[in-house]
Parts: sequence; structure tokens; C-alpha cells
Amino acid sequence: MSHELISLAVLVIVFLVATVRGVNMGALALVASFIVGLSVYDATVDDVLAGFPSDLFVILVGVTYLFALAKNNGTVDWIVHAAVRAVGGRVALVPWAMFLVCAVVTSVGAVSPAAVAIVAPVGMGFAVRYQIHPVMMGMMIVQGATAGSFSPIGIFGSITNGVVDDRDLPGNPGLLFVSTFLAATLIAVITYLAFGGRQLIARGREDAHVAAMAATAETASYAATRTTGSGEPHSAAEVKANAAVPAQDDPHRLDAQRSVTLLGLLALIVGALGFDLDVGFTALTIAVALTLAFPQSAKGAVEKISWGTVLLIGGIVTYVTLLENQGVVQWLGEEVAGVGAAVIAALLICLIGSVVSAFASTTGIIGALIPLAVPFLLTDQVNAVALIAALAISSSVVDCSPFSTNGALVVANAEPEDRELVFKRLMQWGMSIVLIAPLVAWGVLVLPTT
Repeated sequence: MSHELISLAVLVIVFLVATVRGVNMGALALVASFIVGLSVYDATVDDVLAGFPSDLFVILVGVTYLFALAKNNGTVDWIVHAAVRAVGGRVALVPWAMFLVCAVVTSVGAVSPAAVAIVAPVGMGFAVRYQIHPVMMGMMIVQGATAGSFSPIGIFGSITNGVVDDRDLPGNPGLLFVSTFLAATLIAVITYLAFGGRQLIARGREDAHVAAMAATAETASYAATRTTGSGEPHSAAEVKANAAVPAQDDPHRLDAQRSVTLLGLLALIVGALGFDLDVGFTALTIAVALTLAFPQSAKGAVEKISWGTVLLIGGIVTYVTLLENQGVVQWLGEEVAGVGAAVIAALLICLIGSVVSAFASTTGIIGALIPLAVPFLLTDQVNAVALIAALAISSSVVDCSPFSTNGALVVANAEPEDRELVFKRLMQWGMSIVLIAPLVAWGVLVLPTT
């Protein structure tokens, strides 16, 4: 058996063992990276560790830490109230507001994970306060970020159009943007309806003031009266330690902590989107500054960082990066390129882009697979514009996978008791999209043009 097949088989085993035995998939993947790297590829430990996604680690830690502080001091409650008032109390519009915010931000040049990192904590806060399914909210946010990313000045659009120009291939930036936007919107509509959108519409207009006050009162009541199984209250120390969010007198009021926290969040947005500052380090810097300024409300924030998610994503990405560095992905592309029928090869290219992007870098796979497709694109057996658009859709809409940066951010910002559910549902939907999106994109865009 070739080393390519061995390494891919190990990846399948990691998924199966993690699913059956309940072991953290990231821990298994790190062990697999160590064993496969040293035994199959004769790599060093440093070579294996070079694939650890340090940038993703800092993003997950920094953003979840910052928004844990924002939850503690009531800033998230204030934002939730203000945003719901902005949509006139129509809770059914809240997920679409998050979708559009992400789409606009990425369409003007923001990196997709940066937009999700900023919007996801607030959006998931909406989901908790107004009983919106967290998977719906997470999917709407991720697909919104995807929808705008292929604009002519968007990150994915710029990369794709640049690769096309460099290879002297025919391109159509407008079609690329419209097709990817429509694909992401279609998935958002399906998700919205599948996870209770019609019920949200039936709820109609809700009083944002009453809902926000009720949510805050419920949180304060829970923190103050949390009881044991026998009905006796915990000690004052336990109540204080377990209170997820300190009671706030008025969620409408901007006190000093909330004002400074809002300025910090604004600084994160401006720094990441306006000055291309690293989202993770910027968020971590702001979080540390808030902790120093308001140590009382920062208690317990570090423990709320989603360490399990960090381990899971870090391990999986490390293993997939090892495969990329050892040429396994390139080998797959070359095998596909050797297929006789160009139309079938086009479908396989889209499938590879979808599968790999669900676990690794969408940016990287777009830049890698288009050049691999050049030989048969130049034969004119397949319409280049159509295949590139299909590949863009296949490689981007799967970013809702919990193993991608965007999906990981959604899981990390879900409530602790919801994270397992959100992870499982995103994995189910993500893996379904991995298979369905390439087939639909190929059938709609490529087949009619051949």
C-alpha cells in the first residue's frame, strides 16, 4: 500500500475511533500526526509541529476569552438588546441580519474567519436570549461570510481571479461572485427553514425591552438561587463561582465596564478589518487590558475558553497539513487529472476541493486545485469559467464544517451545554454539504456548458 493510501486510511480511522469511543478527535489526530509523520514519512517532530495551526489557536483563545469577559460584565446583553431593537423586535429577522452583516464585511475585503470571529459571539448570544436554534444562527453567520468573500475585492475573489489571470484562463469575476453568493444564500434559506425559521416568523414582533430584561433576570435568578439536588441552596462561594453572568441592574445602561468593552470590540473590528491586524492577537490584547482594568468581572473568563475545541481543531488541522506538506493532496489532484473524461475529472476536482476545504484552508485549496485543472481546462472540453465557479462554491460553502476555522468559531462561541449538539449538527450538515454541493454546482454550472 502506498504512503498516500496509508495516511488517508489513518485519517478515516481517527474519525471512526473518535466517534465510537468518544475520545477527543484532536488528541487522536495529534497522535496520528506523530506516528504517521515519523514512521511513514520519516519526518521529524519539528516537521509535524510545523503544521499546528498557531494562528487558529490564537484566534480561538483570544476571541472566546474576550467575549467571555463581555458576557461577564453584561456587554453582550446590552448588544443583544440594542440589535433586536434595530430589527423592530422581529426575532425572525435576527439571523438574516447576522447573515447580511457578515456578507457585507467580507465583500469589502475582510477575511472570512475575521468576520465570523467578530459576529459569531454576538449572534450566538442572540440565539441564547431569544431561543433561536444555535445551529441555525451559526450556519447563517458562516454562510453570510462565504456569500461576500468572492466579490471582486473580497479575499477569495481576489485570490481566484488572480490565479485565473496568472494562468491566462478565461474569467468572469461577476459570475463568480453572483454564483457563490446565491449558493451560500440557498444553503442559508434551507438551514433557516430546517431549524425553526417558520416558527420564528410565527412569533412575529416581540418586545425587545421585555425580552432582554427577562433574559437578564433569568440569568441573575439562576446565579442567586442555583440549588442542589436536595433543593438546598449552594453556599455563597459556590453561587459566586458558578454565576455565568453577574446580575446587571439594567441591560440598557452603559456603565464604565460596558463602555470600555464596547470600545474594545470596536477596536477589534477596526484593527482587523481596517488595518489588517491579526484577529487573535488583537482580541487577546484587548481581553488582557480589560482584565487588568476590571479584574472582578474577569473572574472565570479563562476557564470559559473552549479548550476542548482548540484541541480538536488543532489536532485535525495538524494532520491534514502533514498530508499537504507530504504531497498527498497534490497526489490526489494528479490522479484526478489523469482521468480520461474531462467532465468526470471536473467533478472529481470539485469533490476534492470540497473534502479538503472542510478540514483545511479554503484559500489554499482554491490556489492549489485551479492550477491542477489547467491542463484539461485548456483543451476546451470543459468551460473554464463554469468549472472555476463550481470549484469556488464546492470549496467555500463547506466552511460550516466544525473542522474549518469558521465552523470552529461557531462551536467555540456556543453555550457550553450546547457545544456537543452544535458540533454534531455542524458535522452532519458540513459532511452532507461536502458531498451535495460539488454535485449540484457541477450539475448546474459545468454540465450545461460542455
